[in-house]
Amino acid sequence: MTDTESLAPSDALKLAFREHPTGVALITANFEGEPYGLTASSVASVGIDPPALSFSVTKATGSAAGILHADSCVVHLLDSRHADVARSFAVTGAERFTPGQGWTTLPTGEPYLPGVRAALRCSILHSLGVGASVIVVAEVLEALFGEEAAPMVYFDREFRLLEA
Repeated sequence: MTDTESLAPSDALKLAFREHPTGVALITANFEGEPYGLTASSVASVGIDPPALSFSVTKATGSAAGILHADSCVVHLLDSRHADVARSFAVTGAERFTPGQGWTTLPTGEPYLPGVRAALRCSILHSLGVGASVIVVAEVLEALFGEEAAPMVYFDREFRLLEA
């Protein structure tokens, strides 16, 4: 166990969540004709009436800004087949939306990664700035389903596969 008494609250929060596994999602949007995307481990179900989910992004610049300003976004719930894509979208400057990754575009304009277990097309209802982060609540407009696969989680700063 780490000596946590000397940790600043922000460092303690990072340590606590570093050892708390979370699902992995890829959030994409099209804003002013450009595709935007980022990896998120903060996606959660909010409710069913209306069907809604939440996620947070850090800094409202770059990919986060494109997603926050778009009319809609797609939340791809990633699985074990998509660790490489998750890594690409988690690193600034990495190649994104490449033909090798298999991207298509939905009729509504958002970038879509076929083959994910589930992808939820959403419209942002609310956003709340918290320091350098933004919490987003989005209404689910449509769900697209693919084949089931072993889940993937983010744990200890790595994408890890879970065996069923």
